[in-house]
Amino acid sequence: MRRRRAVRESASIEPPPGYYVAGGGPPDTAQRALILDWIVSRRIASGWRVESRSGSQVVLVRGQPVNHVLHAFLTVFSCLAWGVVWAVVALVNRVERVALTVDAQGRVVTVSAP
Repeated sequence: MRRRRAVRESASIEPPPGYYVAGGGPPDTAQRALILDWIVSRRIASGWRVESRSGSQVVLVRGQPVNHVLHAFLTVFSCLAWGVVWAVVALVNRVERVALTVDAQGRVVTVSAP
């Protein structure tokens, strides 16, 4: 019996052809909002969450910040044994932020934020 390999579809940043009818000119505000909605739904499906949103811009976040108060509490009450776990979690954990904007031509501009 052969195992099936799960093919993971990459999250394309551009909407599919024909997603909006541009009519040869630049997209209007409603079409730009549709493009942004499509991209946000693709990113949410791959594990991102929305932090803030305006008309043509959205900030997405992936990851959780470290709860240093909880780890300090556990380190004190475990006689510093939990400090090793805390150090590993603090070094490995990452929080990523991305700002997505749809410009006047309908292209998506991605800016990585700290």
